[in-house]
Amino acid sequence: MRKQESGKAKIFVVLLVLILLVVLVLLGANFWYKSSIKAVQADSEKVQIEIASGSGISKISEQLKENGLIKNSDAFMIFCKLNKRTSLQAGKYVLDKNMSVSDIINQLENGDILDETVTITFPEGKNMKAVVETIAEKTNNSEDELYDLLKDEEYLDSLIDKYWFITDEIKDKDIYYSLEGYLYPDTYIFENKDVDVKDVFAKMLDKMDSVITPYKSKIQKSDYSVHELLSLASVVELEAKNEEDRAGVAEVFFNRLDKNMALQSDVTTYYALKIDMGERDLSSSDLAIKNPYNTRASSMAGKIPVGPICMISESSIKAVVEPDSGDDLFFVADKNGKVYFSKTNEEHDEKVKELKENNLWFSYDE
Repeated sequence: MRKQESGKAKIFVVLLVLILLVVLVLLGANFWYKSSIKAVQADSEKVQIEIASGSGISKISEQLKENGLIKNSDAFMIFCKLNKRTSLQAGKYVLDKNMSVSDIINQLENGDILDETVTITFPEGKNMKAVVETIAEKTNNSEDELYDLLKDEEYLDSLIDKYWFITDEIKDKDIYYSLEGYLYPDTYIFENKDVDVKDVFAKMLDKMDSVITPYKSKIQKSDYSVHELLSLASVVELEAKNEEDRAGVAEVFFNRLDKNMALQSDVTTYYALKIDMGERDLSSSDLAIKNPYNTRASSMAGKIPVGPICMISESSIKAVVEPDSGDDLFFVADKNGKVYFSKTNEEHDEKVKELKENNLWFSYDE
């Protein structure tokens, strides 16, 4: 009897030890698990990672461990399975080493990806210098890279082959910037700052294509080439602010060209001199300078500038394709942008005098 009792006691002790071991193992496992799903550290330390499309929980856990964002990949997978958290989304993320496994999974489930997109707005009427400065500021392209591309013969030839409205005229040796006036002003979104400048130009040229193509038939029936019309439209862009005035200004320009008169637009002189409008008033010597852009010079009688001088809106393109009909030969704008048209030089001079007397004459020195 005593032997039986002794045997039972031994079995009880063994069972008790086993139970204690199991409890200790479970407690240890629980401690390990809870510790493992806590943040790696208390201090903030951001890490950027990219979860590839099609990545499973196992691969994601390994990637997080390699980047020091979790303590243990097995604990991460256990947490996901126990809590049924398996809908993790691909993409670029900025995570922090002070985030718990739960916090990390929340971000990966919600798809709170890193937004690296770059939005760039190109206003109407800005010239290529401003375009280049803007692209260089918003992306990882330098101004020198941009200017070099504008001189790249092979690149320009590829554009001439691709777009119906781009011709060899953009390669004229007297043109300052080959694509001036061909890049459509609008707001564009790019994937990130590493966007290739060719992709930037492609988007802008594609938009120009969509805007100008509806006028293709009328352009092809015109006495002027598409390059000449865009050059004229760019001057109209800077001379008038609304669609109605632009059609009137275009009428004046065509009438002057028909009479072999110079367009006499100050905005072309500013461009010829590479001076920003508003920088200063023009001198008489500035106005007389011989330059294929400067329509104030007598040598430019009956001529359109050698190329566009700014980014062109659709209303300016429409104005030169569908100008007003009439016999006005002069126009002048007051300091508020209102445009006045005249048929004779005498009427024009009288209007200028009237504006000056009424303090409506614009001066950059004001």
